[in-house]
Amino acid sequence: MLKTVILILSLLIISSLYAQEKVLNIFNEQKFKGTLIKENRKIRIKTNDGLKLTGRFKIVDDETIYIKNREIKLNQIKKIKKHPLVMSVIIDGFFYYLGTTFILGSLALYALSSGDASVLLLMIPSPLFLYAAVKSPNILRSYNTADQWQFEIINLSD
Repeated sequence: MLKTVILILSLLIISSLYAQEKVLNIFNEQKFKGTLIKENRKIRIKTNDGLKLTGRFKIVDDETIYIKNREIKLNQIKKIKKHPLVMSVIIDGFFYYLGTTFILGSLALYALSSGDASVLLLMIPSPLFLYAAVKSPNILRSYNTADQWQFEIINLSD
């Protein structure tokens, strides 16, 4: 029994010593600023080729990430932006709500105003709000290589 307990404790200690989490380090040496993005977080990237990808990323090795069934080298990335799911749902829901409110509100006012067609002009901004909801705007800061931001994969020990 004692041997089993010692074996389990030693395995736990060894695994905790060697268990390291890889993260994406974004830093700017001129501004002395940086941020870390853990693996499996949702991000938006734009590559030097103009390809735009949004999704959860996995770290393949020290120079490559995997996102949307594609392997992207860090030196091919032009811009990275965090894209949290909760914020996307709230902002998209807000724009959908505004768009449908303008449509339904103008139709209700049209019915109540005895067919005055000028009330239907209130529906003009609704397609813009619905388009904004579909495009899913992101108000978070982006990290662009043109602004001297650099990307690297580092090991983050607990």
